[in-house]
Amino acid sequence: MRKRLGVEDSDLEIADAISRFAQSELAPHAAQIDRDEVSTTHYVAQLAELGVMGMNLPERWGGAEASAVAIVLSLVEIAKACASTSSMIGAHYLATDSILIGGDDALRDRYLPEAASGAKLGAFALTEPRAGSNPADMATRATREGDGYRLTGVKHFISNADAAGFIVVYAKTDPEAGTRGISAFVVDRNTPGVEVAPAEKLMGIRGAPAHEVALDCFVPATNRLGAEGSGFRTAMKVLDNSRLDVAATAIGIAEAALTAATGWLKERQVGGEPLAARQGLQWTIADMKTRLEASWLLTLQAAARRAAGEPFTQDASMAKLYASEMVAFVTDAALQMHGGYGFTREMPLERYMRDARILRIYEGSSEIQRTVIARTVLG
Repeated sequence: MRKRLGVEDSDLEIADAISRFAQSELAPHAAQIDRDEVSTTHYVAQLAELGVMGMNLPERWGGAEASAVAIVLSLVEIAKACASTSSMIGAHYLATDSILIGGDDALRDRYLPEAASGAKLGAFALTEPRAGSNPADMATRATREGDGYRLTGVKHFISNADAAGFIVVYAKTDPEAGTRGISAFVVDRNTPGVEVAPAEKLMGIRGAPAHEVALDCFVPATNRLGAEGSGFRTAMKVLDNSRLDVAATAIGIAEAALTAATGWLKERQVGGEPLAARQGLQWTIADMKTRLEASWLLTLQAAARRAAGEPFTQDASMAKLYASEMVAFVTDAALQMHGGYGFTREMPLERYMRDARILRIYEGSSEIQRTVIARTVLG
């Protein structure tokens, strides 16, 4: 990985180590994982040894305490090799960030060291069948019952749910209060009344299964993250972080697609000369590279502001929006350059396109990102 503006040597060293692992261990199996829909959770132990599962966590709780820039660089390298693995890690970070941001030290002590060591995988349960982009519409309830809460409802598209050791569930403690009535709870996966359905049949990132989770379970009050009604604020802060993870995944897929395209144009001969000699294709490559570099700059700017403790909601939304739409253009153009070969499963181009498609939807769709950006600009 080349040095970029604002990137420290220590960040590059971390990313380079992870890149070596990704290319040797993840990349050779990515096509088979996609074809057979094998969960990438079997990489958790190896990733934990590298510090990846706890990169976002302080050393106090067993984490690597890596910088936000190092996390971005590392996820780019992982996604370049296998986007499903990057997605699985991102879902884990959603759960652990929820506890880190919203929880007290008792909950952090109970869950985060095992999350960082890979002993327990996390899942994040916010989305519902009728409440995706608007959490205020969620129907899951948390009703006071003795020294705890009865959680009832259904969550949908929950990554890692089947393999998780714990699930952070967002539910309404006050149904009349809109987003101010949302609270968050850490629910152990083996809690009676937690039912995880078989994995959905997905278009892409097939190695990061998503599940429906039905809840009718009791959770102690000590498992609530923060005060009642603080869940929505926690979720929004967590999603700011996660949008950088999505942008990094988009960049990684686009880097892989651009590398495939440039290699093909140099090697493929038509009329006695390489395709790379064709000006039209050169211009497309120029557009691909320019949009990719713009995504890098937006994402690294947001990561730098996060690392500095500055507000970065707008920056994260711009990075996620632009990078997720950039990767759609880059993967489509790369496949087009390969002609009919690109449309076959013998090459990774069609997988890159399928993996990239979800990035404009989850962690806030492109439409939601535009709303967030506009509100921060207009006040």
